[in-house]
Amino acid sequence: MIDLHSHTFFSDGGLVPSEHLRRVETLGYQAIAITDHADSSNLEFLISHLRQAANDLNPLSSTRLIVGVELTHVPPPLIKGLSLQARALGAELVVVHGETPVEPVQPGTNRAAIDACVDILAHPGFISEEEAAMAAENGVLLELSGRKGHSLTNGHVAKMAKKAKAGLAINSDAHGPGDFLSAAMAEKVGLGAGLSKEGYLQVRSNMEALVSKIAAG
Repeated sequence: MIDLHSHTFFSDGGLVPSEHLRRVETLGYQAIAITDHADSSNLEFLISHLRQAANDLNPLSSTRLIVGVELTHVPPPLIKGLSLQARALGAELVVVHGETPVEPVQPGTNRAAIDACVDILAHPGFISEEEAAMAAENGVLLELSGRKGHSLTNGHVAKMAKKAKAGLAINSDAHGPGDFLSAAMAEKVGLGAGLSKEGYLQVRSNMEALVSKIAAG
């Protein structure tokens, strides 16, 4: 298992990074990205503190802790600059909080994130086929979410991704210990969105490739 979107108490999650990592280690995870909610007010704080945790914990854990951020409700014109700043500060993974149907995310967020070539566009809601094609071209993975509410448009996202040949990721968006996905539940998220078994396996391959890229630096 790999999960590339989760939260600790540094934003609205419930666990410190050490417990967060230990919880998924006992579930047999290969890697977990902590991607707490970020904007210009807390970007440096989040990345510096999570990098310290990763430096301490990774040598002692069988699960790799990936240092990430989720740019959240950031106005579209600011997304590219904050994405570049996050990488310069040491973020290994940049996620953008997409245009989910259950929150008032500014229109244009999906397109701005794709233009910025972030790693993952989380729960992108009613993403257009044109935007999905841009994601395919820019190597941005579109998320199928295991989280209540955000998951409402998983079927639409999977359909647009298939049409555009865009890559997908399946993530928990975990905020607490009860949110982490088992391998069986992650597969159900994919199949429930309309993926074939082969399509689900491709999603896993996409995520493994991204983790390998991060590990290679």
